[in-house]
Amino acid sequence: MEWLNYHHLLYFWTVAREGSVARAAEQLRLAQPTVSGQIRALEDALEERLFVRSGRHLALTDVGRVVYGYADEIFSLGRELMDTLKDRPTGRPLRLNVGVADAVSKLIAYRLLAPALALDQPLHVICREDKPDRLIADLSTHGLDVVLLDAPIPAGVRVRAYTHLLGESGMTFFAEKSRAASLRRGFPRSLHGAPMLLPTDGTAVRRALDQWLDDQEIRPLVVGEFDDSALMQVFGGAGAGIFVAPSVIEAEVRREHGVAVVGRTDAIRERFYAITVERRIKHPAVVAISERAKKELFTKSG
Repeated sequence: MEWLNYHHLLYFWTVAREGSVARAAEQLRLAQPTVSGQIRALEDALEERLFVRSGRHLALTDVGRVVYGYADEIFSLGRELMDTLKDRPTGRPLRLNVGVADAVSKLIAYRLLAPALALDQPLHVICREDKPDRLIADLSTHGLDVVLLDAPIPAGVRVRAYTHLLGESGMTFFAEKSRAASLRRGFPRSLHGAPMLLPTDGTAVRRALDQWLDDQEIRPLVVGEFDDSALMQVFGGAGAGIFVAPSVIEAEVRREHGVAVVGRTDAIRERFYAITVERRIKHPAVVAISERAKKELFTKSG
């Protein structure tokens, strides 16, 4: 049986938390060469690089992030053990490591995750936003429990994972109130030549939107393209142009950004998926997310 040196793991965990060997050495009250040597010994034992240099700081490699996740869990259990032996309440929460694709609306992400936060058992959510391929890679190494995407697993990604459709929504066009009022009559033809903010190329909603505009023979004036839908909405609220968002969060978008509805269409559908390594979802928080999304979140949007 292979044994893990937990002293080495502790030094690695501390460096990862502190961001540098110098700060970790100060925290551990050890010399910097000692800490560096112990981390090299752990890397040799694992036969993997755990850190890469990023300017003056150390950044975790992909493998390093996986090891850090396990180390964090191990030392959390250690603290709980000591609290239990000293008759202290632990209240250890259920952990949910979730990845959210950068193209997914922040409001949608929150609405999807909200049922997990309402579980009777306390929950500790660790939420990461990134490109789908990187999130799925972390999912495959069990660094994440679930990934939320606006499309199925991308073609060419060689990962054994399963796609669970959570629901879909039509789309609503929004603009600053005075502009929305002038564009509402004659929608969707009124979009022709109007300033518009779009998601960047390559996203599922952009492809669907482009196809719909082509079918309608509408050519808006594209004034901005955004990876981040929340940033696009901020620009739209400031009057930079028309933007789209899923109809299921229409009320929240209007309230948060002070915009008005230009028009709606069900011809453009944005779909949302949970990606897991399990064919049948088992994590209690992911089960809650899936069940509530299918029963309540997307039923009102059609």
